[in-house]
Amino acid sequence: MTRWSVAVEAEGDRVMELDEIVELADAVAPAGGIASGIGTHRYGAQLVVEAETREEALDRGRAEFAAAVEKARLPVFDVVRAEAVSEAEDAEPE
Repeated sequence: MTRWSVAVEAEGDRVMELDEIVELADAVAPAGGIASGIGTHRYGAQLVVEAETREEALDRGRAEFAAAVEKARLPVFDVVRAEAVSEAEDAEPE
């Protein structure tokens, strides 16, 4: 299994408040996650998953994100970005 950093962002029709993003941060913390989006029309998270392939990592990351959004009781916005970077890729020099 490979460790992947998965970033997911969703965009909607209203500005996200501080307390909402704090709730999202709490919800993604068990997956080594961080959250973003205060004062914007987007909210997002970056979290760590283990998977064999990039596609599997994206699927797991999206599922973790959706569960965190539900747990944080955020409005469900459309996902506008999802990307995964493996631990090995992240360690490569530019």
